[in-house]
Amino acid sequence: MPDLDPHKKRLTRISCAEHVVPYLRAEVEAMGYEVQEEDKVSVAVGADLVEALRLTLHLRTAQQVYWLLDRTRCTSLKMLEQWARSYPWEELIPNDAYLSISSNVAHPSVTNTMYPNLLLKDAIVDRIKQKTGERPDSGPDRSGVVIHLVWKGERAWVYLNVNGQRLSDRGYRKLPHHAPMSETLAASVLMGMGYDGTQALVNPMCGSGTLAIEGALMMAGRAPGLMRNDASALHTLLDLDDAYIEMRKEARKSKAPIAVPMPIIASDHDPAAIDAARRNAMTAGVDHLIEFELCDFRDTPVPQLEPGEHGHVIFNPEYGIRLGETDELRQVYRDIGFFFKDRCAGYTGHVFTGSRSLSTQVRLRAMRKLPFNNSNIPCRLLSYEMYEPEPNP
Repeated sequence: MPDLDPHKKRLTRISCAEHVVPYLRAEVEAMGYEVQEEDKVSVAVGADLVEALRLTLHLRTAQQVYWLLDRTRCTSLKMLEQWARSYPWEELIPNDAYLSISSNVAHPSVTNTMYPNLLLKDAIVDRIKQKTGERPDSGPDRSGVVIHLVWKGERAWVYLNVNGQRLSDRGYRKLPHHAPMSETLAASVLMGMGYDGTQALVNPMCGSGTLAIEGALMMAGRAPGLMRNDASALHTLLDLDDAYIEMRKEARKSKAPIAVPMPIIASDHDPAAIDAARRNAMTAGVDHLIEFELCDFRDTPVPQLEPGEHGHVIFNPEYGIRLGETDELRQVYRDIGFFFKDRCAGYTGHVFTGSRSLSTQVRLRAMRKLPFNNSNIPCRLLSYEMYEPEPNP
């Protein structure tokens, strides 16, 4: 029988969006972990369950944290069911818990990818009822115990989903406004820019403020998971309540990377956007670190930098996805280029966009082009170094 000791290190897989692995890896290594495995959308480390819970509190670019329960040879649905009915679920899941199943299945015997979920759920609750006399409730909500199945070819891996809900759901974005960037994508973009909380940050066209708020959280050294409602009941398992409470206390004591905050400015021409951004920042507890400006992006104030200081200006303009928008947006992208040249000496300018044709209208040579995905839209982060003008002789 497997050893379910929560203090035993197991393979812990941390998932992220495509193109985000380099930033996730940097976060994980900064927390002192050695990456054991890596693919296009995840890294894996050795961690006990307490450490896995800590990862859910501190990681900014991750989507899910999975703690491996078991791996087995699996060539059919029947083999999956036999394995599931032999596993000691009653040692892990209380009979009064709420259970949900998620999966990633690619096997020729499976034509309906939801069927393995149903089969696994039935096997688990039947086993618990057989051993304890009661069966846990189950359903799609991920507020309880979440079991995640990965079945590829002849191998299956079964994980405990440590966070349940997505880690991108920080809990502060009560007013999302129009087409908001996810929190984890915003954090990844900031890291791709080279922003680490010690530089000035200017975000015209801020929308609901996600980029500015994620930047302020970095500047404050605040763990992103502290704002999230407890998404999973996992910490109630195996007597981990005290450990979970203590790690949250420790996270609240984390310090900012610099003692004196650098300016963060977020602007938008839409009053509803500025209202949403300000309220979201208040919920996140970082509104005091952000200066909100109601103005056209061309009028966004850019703080003067002192010698040795650096700053970033990040635009996330519309991509022109809908028919007829491209012509109107060409001038917007041109004006972004003018804004960089005229207003941003000493800064690095960035444009995050899903339109290659519109990006050419910036008419500056990008020193770096990094790929990202925004939902299902391939995007790039284009970076432009705006040097200080040479002094007159």
